[in-house]
Amino acid sequence: MTGILLALRNVAISYGGIRAVKGIDLEVARGELVCLIGTNGAGKTTTLKGICGLLPLTTGTIEYDGADVTGRPAFELVRKGLALVPEGRGMFGALTIDENLTMGAYARRDRPVIAQDVERVFALFPRLKERRKQTAGTLSGGEQQMLAIARAMMSRPRMLLLDEPSMGLAPLMVQKVFETILDVAQEGVTILLVEQNAKLALDVADRGYVMESGEVTLAGKASSLLHDPKVRAAYLGEAA
Repeated sequence: MTGILLALRNVAISYGGIRAVKGIDLEVARGELVCLIGTNGAGKTTTLKGICGLLPLTTGTIEYDGADVTGRPAFELVRKGLALVPEGRGMFGALTIDENLTMGAYARRDRPVIAQDVERVFALFPRLKERRKQTAGTLSGGEQQMLAIARAMMSRPRMLLLDEPSMGLAPLMVQKVFETILDVAQEGVTILLVEQNAKLALDVADRGYVMESGEVTLAGKASSLLHDPKVRAAYLGEAA
């Protein structure tokens, strides 16, 4: 793990007259799995949308792979290897698993290799291979989350942004999804994980940031944050 792949400097984002993100700094090194935790409304999803070019910054800069990408459109960033798995998964419900995966590779030009990558993601997600001709709208929530990650992997990302992958899933499926996230990280993909389940996120991450009311209030090694009294009281349901 060498060098910083993603860096946010004094990033602020406003929409609807609300300053949702208030001048945060955040870094992710190559090969790291970093989590961003906090309650609903803390500004986590807004931060991811700002990184991906889906929301404009009010102030600050975003650097990715050594270049200033502030204000670059989302499709350009996908071509540079930055992919988002959005909250709610965003499936093409009427398309099959195979067709959703093809859509994930829409920005690529190396058509002969795409079929190989389909088999690569099926190795990560054998359940999807069994159902490859099934329409996405008929899958369970956990299967849809797997497909959302697999579809993002089809763009051959160097960095994956994951927004609330455990949301709405049964505990057993949450465990499977997080096992898969670790598998993806072990393939060398850098990950920034936004997750309300603080314990889950800190258990798998190398480092973490805690966000409250649009500001980063704590940052450090995930193992240290997991044992921080403030984090345990606010996010793990323990008495301070």
